[in-house]
Amino acid sequence: MENKNYKAHLALLGANLIYGANFLIAKGLMPNYFKPSGLVLLRVFAAGMLFWIVKQFIKEKIEKKDLILLAFCGLFGISINMLFFFHGLSLTSPIDASIIMTTTPVIVLVLSALILKERITINKYLGIIIGGIGAILLILYGKTAEGTSSFSGNLLVFFNACSYGLYLVLVKPLMKKYKAITVISWVFLFGFIFIIPFGVKDLFTTDFSIFTTNTYLALAFVIIGTTFLTYLFNIYALSHVPPSVNGSYIYLQPVLSFIIVSVYAYLMDHKEYAQDINLVKILSCFLVILGVYMISKKPKKGLPKP
Repeated sequence: MENKNYKAHLALLGANLIYGANFLIAKGLMPNYFKPSGLVLLRVFAAGMLFWIVKQFIKEKIEKKDLILLAFCGLFGISINMLFFFHGLSLTSPIDASIIMTTTPVIVLVLSALILKERITINKYLGIIIGGIGAILLILYGKTAEGTSSFSGNLLVFFNACSYGLYLVLVKPLMKKYKAITVISWVFLFGFIFIIPFGVKDLFTTDFSIFTTNTYLALAFVIIGTTFLTYLFNIYALSHVPPSVNGSYIYLQPVLSFIIVSVYAYLMDHKEYAQDINLVKILSCFLVILGVYMISKKPKKGLPKP
């Protein structure tokens, strides 16, 4: 059992290392090689194919009545979510994007209260307020910030986090009813259908002749690593450790992003990223992480819940 827990933590660490690196690697593909919508379409198509290949080994049928909910999950969890994220990331700093994405648990809690009528404790209310202040501070800072930050990019990444948060709420009953690979395969299929009108022109006008070996490696990382492997790592970890442990690893993403961007800026001499690290972003990151910690902390047993 201990050996399996050890492997689960390694899987979670691996998944979040990939997530942390993705902010910089995916940004490096845009706009010189891909327009955001074209990259999203290619990513969803390729990763969706991989999921459906794995799905062939799991014989499970979806009830027709659940197809509408799966379609909404594909809309918010794949198409809107990824379009906002990649368009936002193409405009703003990888560090800003990683911090804003950490607000996802806060958004999930708010939407769960509104849609599922889940109860919110005082601690969680405070967590929502503190995390929200951190996110708003960072988004507004994008208006005047130096470096690669931008208000519009930060706002799009925040809309992406809201869309993904809504997806996590909507997909919850489906995950209880079906195997995870069944759900995600259908979600990717619907997401791909919704993305086609937005990405098909950009993808077919992409000039693949200018791609280098590093470009293809970065693309493989975004498709196979960030989309496919992280999903498998998370599913493996969830089968061995509680969801709260899984969720706590989200704290690593902005930290890893700070480290990776620092290495890229100072050791690899990409000075345009040097100004992305400052006290405002560190403060925003601290507030968001504190807020997420407060909403994820379980109340002590024996204490009355407000």
